[in-house]
Amino acid sequence: MAGIPWENVQALKRNGVDARLVTFKYPPHRPHMIDVNLGLDRERRLWRRQLVQWRTFARFLPWADVFHFYFGLTLVPARAQFPILGLARKKSIYHFLGSDIRGKTPEELTYAQRADARIVGSYDAVRWVPDAEVVPPAVNLDEFDPVPPSNRERPIVVHAPSSRRRKGTEAVVAACAQLPVELEIVEGLRNDEARERYRRADIVVEQLNAGWHGVMALEAMALGKPVVTYLKEDAVRRTEEAFGITVPIVSATKETLVERLRPLVESADERRRIGAASRAYVERVHDANRIADRLLDLYARL
Repeated sequence: MAGIPWENVQALKRNGVDARLVTFKYPPHRPHMIDVNLGLDRERRLWRRQLVQWRTFARFLPWADVFHFYFGLTLVPARAQFPILGLARKKSIYHFLGSDIRGKTPEELTYAQRADARIVGSYDAVRWVPDAEVVPPAVNLDEFDPVPPSNRERPIVVHAPSSRRRKGTEAVVAACAQLPVELEIVEGLRNDEARERYRRADIVVEQLNAGWHGVMALEAMALGKPVVTYLKEDAVRRTEEAFGITVPIVSATKETLVERLRPLVESADERRRIGAASRAYVERVHDANRIADRLLDLYARL
């Protein structure tokens, strides 16, 4: 889930909200990013897992005003959970993160209507959940001091695929082989370790298939790095209209990656220009305190 729930909860806490992040198991690359871990990966029997989940639901039902669910998951079976929430006058949200809805039919996503509201993270994702609120992923900018790209004759290109197939890694390797660059593929590291690799980057290539960027691109942009990824034109237009700022990401496909990378490889000034614009974009659109305000506004309207 790329740390999105954690950043939201931390931003809410900084704004005076009593919030808790409950996870079913430890996130492998971000093990510190939890408040309550149910440890369900240690429970092999279904009835024992259900017992843990129901006990947790009973614990938080009288305490919480809003239940904010991520990735289409619920704390207990949805057919029982939502009627109970309704009787208890508790509000609920389904917050979708991308791969949980991408490519699914409207019929496959009708379950989302059980919640009082729906959230997606981009104007690309609203095509699957048209009535959803767009709340971009949050970035805590206090954790990211900009590190402008260097003047290296052979710039360092960083690519950090969670899945080589989905991110188009084969095409990234092929494109970088045609350019005077050093390609570094970052895999299997904790998030804090991966960030150190991003700091060294002169250019970051995120993905070539999805049509919008993920959190990895935002972390690189917060560090002042130029990012290359595949963006759908309609989503770019709607984002720029909504937030009043140009999306500075360099959009590329597998076929155009070499030509889109070349100006960045050849000009350190261009790398730094786009890197600075990237930092400004994240400050405007993804700053965690701004995102907390958007969430609090939505909660108040439920």
